[in-house]
Amino acid sequence: MDFDFSDEQMQLRDAVQRWAERSYGFERRRAIAAAGGFDTNVWRELTELGLTGLTIPTAHGGMGLGAVEAMVAHEALGASLLLEPLLPLHVAAAVLQHHADAAAQAAWLPRMAEGTLVVLAHVERHGHHRLDACTTTAVADGATWRLSGRKHVVPAGDHAAAWLVPARLDGALALFGVERGAPGTSVTGYPTQDGSRAAEVVLDNAPGQLVCRDGAAALAWAQDVGIALVAAQAVGVMDRTLALTLEYLNTRKQFGVPIGSFQALRHRAADMKMALELARGMSMYASLRLATPEAQRRQALARTKVQVGQSMRFVGQQAVQLHGGIGVTDEYLVSHCFKRLTQLELTFGDTLHHLGEVAARMTDEAGVAA
Repeated sequence: MDFDFSDEQMQLRDAVQRWAERSYGFERRRAIAAAGGFDTNVWRELTELGLTGLTIPTAHGGMGLGAVEAMVAHEALGASLLLEPLLPLHVAAAVLQHHADAAAQAAWLPRMAEGTLVVLAHVERHGHHRLDACTTTAVADGATWRLSGRKHVVPAGDHAAAWLVPARLDGALALFGVERGAPGTSVTGYPTQDGSRAAEVVLDNAPGQLVCRDGAAALAWAQDVGIALVAAQAVGVMDRTLALTLEYLNTRKQFGVPIGSFQALRHRAADMKMALELARGMSMYASLRLATPEAQRRQALARTKVQVGQSMRFVGQQAVQLHGGIGVTDEYLVSHCFKRLTQLELTFGDTLHHLGEVAARMTDEAGVAA
C-alpha cells in the first residue's frame, strides 16, 4: 500500500502551513486566548481558505475532500495550536452528511461551507465519556419538538449558530438541531485551559428540528470522526513540541556545552520521537479506517485514541521536564503545547475510557491461548 501523499494533498498541507506561519503566530494566538479564545477575523480567514468547507460535498458549496485530506489539514493546524473550532465544525458536517436527510443537509451544509458555525453539544455532567449518558429529553409539539436539558463543554457554543443536540425521544437517543437564540435557550461561554472556548448550554422547552432518529449511530460516527481529527491535530502539536525541545537542548548550555550533548537527555529526546511516530502511524490508520464497517471502525478508533493519548502524555511531560522551569511559563510556547495536548487527550473520550473500549471489543483470537 502506498502511504505517500499525493501532490494535491501536499499542496493542501503547504497552503495551510503557509497561512499558519504568516498569519497565526504565537503572539497573535496569545492575544486571541487573552481576548476569550475566538477571533472572527481568523474564522473569516479560514473560510476564505476553503477550510470550513473542506469535507463538505461540492454540491453544497464545499471542497468535497476526504478523511486523508482532513488529516493533512488538521495536522498542519495542530502545529499552529489553532484555537478556533474548525475541528468541531468538521465533526458536525460529517454527522449531517451521513445521518441527516436531504432537506437538513441542504439547509445547513452550504451555510457551514460559507463559515456558519454548527457544533455538536453532547457532553453531560457525570457522563464519563459515555455516549449513552443523556438525560436531555425531547417531546413532540405539533410539527416540531421541544427539548429540555443541559449540555456541558460545548466547543465555542456561544459563537455557534446552532447545536446538534442528542436527546431522549420515546426512550431512545435521537439527534436534533437547535438554533442559538431560540426561545428557551441560554448559553454561558468561558475559556478553557488551553485558551480556546467552550460553553454551557441550557435548554428549557426549546424548539428543535429532528436531524435523525438513530442518535446512537450518529454519536458513534461523530466520536470516531472526532478521534481521527484529534489524532491529526495531536501529531501536529507533538511535532511542534519536539522541534522546540530539540532547539532548546541544542541551545541551553551547562558546563560550557549544549545540554543536548548529554547522552541521557538525547535518549529521552529519541523516546519522544518514537512516541510521536507511533501516534503519526495511528493517525493515518484512523483516517483510513473511517471507511470500514462500524464494528471495525469503532475498534480501530478506540485503539488510535489509546496510543495517541499515551504519546501525547509522554511527549508533553518529557518536553516540560527537559525544559525545566521555563517549560511551564505562559511566555514560552511549550507550556501552551502541553496544555493543548492535555485538552486533546480528554476530547472524545480519554485514554483510560478507550482502553476499556478496546478491551470490550477483543475477540478470543486476540487473547493468549490457555
